[in-house]
Amino acid sequence: MGTQIGKYSVFQRITPLVKGFDNVIGFAVLLLAAVGLLTIFSSGYAEGQRFIDHGRNMLIACGIMFVVAQIPPQRMMALAVPIYTVGLALLVAVALFGLTKKGAQRWLNIGIVIQPSEIMKIGMPLMLSWWFQKREGQLRTLDFFVGGLILLIPVGLIVKQPDLGTAILVMAAGLYVIFFAGLSWWLIIPPLILGLVAVALLVVFEPTLCAQGFSWPLLRDYQQQRICTLLDPGRDPLGKGFHTIQGMIAIGSGGFWGKGLMQGTQAQLDFIPERTTDFVFAAYAEEFGLIGNILLIGGFLVLVFRGLAIALEGPTLFARLLAGSVTLIFFTYAFVNMGMVSGILPVVGVPLPFISYGGTAMVTLGFGIGILLSIAKAKQLVQS
Repeated sequence: MGTQIGKYSVFQRITPLVKGFDNVIGFAVLLLAAVGLLTIFSSGYAEGQRFIDHGRNMLIACGIMFVVAQIPPQRMMALAVPIYTVGLALLVAVALFGLTKKGAQRWLNIGIVIQPSEIMKIGMPLMLSWWFQKREGQLRTLDFFVGGLILLIPVGLIVKQPDLGTAILVMAAGLYVIFFAGLSWWLIIPPLILGLVAVALLVVFEPTLCAQGFSWPLLRDYQQQRICTLLDPGRDPLGKGFHTIQGMIAIGSGGFWGKGLMQGTQAQLDFIPERTTDFVFAAYAEEFGLIGNILLIGGFLVLVFRGLAIALEGPTLFARLLAGSVTLIFFTYAFVNMGMVSGILPVVGVPLPFISYGGTAMVTLGFGIGILLSIAKAKQLVQS
């Protein structure tokens, strides 16, 4: 009897911690995590330890998700400025005396080696959501200008490292908040039109712009090569274009049903570079085909649409802006990764959420899901 009472008491203590968790978000994350484990087991089989490490990273992300889900949005708002300030200070430290690997200065040794730009993937939407919450009801053009400065300073430091993939994600996280805060369409449409015109001109004048010896302003040589490779992967099929070509071959060879688990020739014969990280989607698509791709994309769509529903029902402006931004970051991750592997976007080193191998990115993803669960839980508490 005493044991039963003791067990019941523990159950009573745990119930409030999981009460209010959003089942739809939980289902989507569970589906994506299962696909990720299966894909890493297959594509990373030759590397042995990768599957175990990926499982460990997922458990760590789940722990972080669970802890963050217990933090009320009001407390998160109080943490916004400290997290952003620490992240910005660490980015400045990287610029001054960071570690350089493979030509990029992105890391900092503080007893352990960290990549401070990852902090900004969460710190940026937190800070901008805090800023617009403080200005609620009295927003002026100047407030959007200040928001732009809050965004551009760390993005500029990340671009300088250089780390274009992370810079895109941090920039997107901030722009989503600014957009949801009520940025006028008159300020959004002109840059979109200019961007479309620039893409059209790039395609038309590709032979000249990508000619040997032609140098582009503001871009490094490797960034210029990535764009030119996107326009014509066949210009260097065994060099710069190798990743893109092999990714497209793998996706196409998967057909409708796929080749089956551990039966993908491009992945198993090591033709796909980075097949457990940036190009994991190519390995997955080859083995699971169009049906598998539909399942995977469906999982992401469930996550995104449910996250946006949570954002619409958030109890405060801060919660709504934060949930909307975090949700669309998951969309950006997935869209950019699948786009670059499929040959419709440049290769920029963005992982596929819950599928790609990587500890730091997994921690960030766990933090983001925890934020969504916290806001969903707060909404239910308000209604009750």
